[in-house]
Amino acid sequence: MTMELLGDRWSFVVLRDIMFGGWTRFRELLDNSLEGIASNVLASRLAKLTDAGLLTRNAVEGHRQKIDYFLTEPAIQLVPLIVELGDWGSRWLPTSNELAVRARLLADGGPQMAERFMGELRAIHLDGSPRPDDGVLTELDTAYREAQRT
Repeated sequence: MTMELLGDRWSFVVLRDIMFGGWTRFRELLDNSLEGIASNVLASRLAKLTDAGLLTRNAVEGHRQKIDYFLTEPAIQLVPLIVELGDWGSRWLPTSNELAVRARLLADGGPQMAERFMGELRAIHLDGSPRPDDGVLTELDTAYREAQRT
């Protein structure tokens, strides 16, 4: 059942971009896709992930067509799996420097960093808190900028 839900090319990419990119709107996800996801595919995956209970849809107040997509607890529980997949990919597959640096940092941070990251995602996606200035996402951004300078 898990492979049926997440085994296609795009589902993990959409979850990754919401988790690590912080993009919650359709246009943000479409415009920032490293892989160039098509709009119809993105719409399909968002609907599929929402129907499966991995995302929630929240209308943006005052905008009829704007929807924010937020991770649910089951999606947040995928973080350790996504970290492992990212680590494997950064070792064995050609990938962008940005993704490789972030994957390695998360893998090297071990379960403690994954738990911190999951806590940060819970605060943002389940509680509606703003992204913390000193969280794991900031550490990942800083590590990538430092890797670019070297």
